[in-house]
Amino acid sequence: MICDPDKLTDRGCEGAPDFIIELVSPSSRKMDYSIKNAIYSESGVREYWIVDPAKERTTVYWYEEDSAPIIVPFDLPIQAGIYQDLLINISELLK
Repeated sequence: MICDPDKLTDRGCEGAPDFIIELVSPSSRKMDYSIKNAIYSESGVREYWIVDPAKERTTVYWYEEDSAPIIVPFDLPIQAGIYQDLLINISELLK
């Protein structure tokens, strides 16, 4: 999770984080794709990535743009929507 510096206190992030990346496990699949997705969308999270090793893809939600999610294969880099200088290649991270 990444939190806006204005939301940081001695206790941690106050309010919703801006950016969340989660790694799906077989036991959390339903929770990550449906339950958490709905909670994060309603809570003010700006961007949510679901990294799915079983399917070798990342599902990216840009809630601020109210657009459909995009699905990116692991071998392609992903440009973060809210941090223009952040480019992540999931396959490189999982080596």
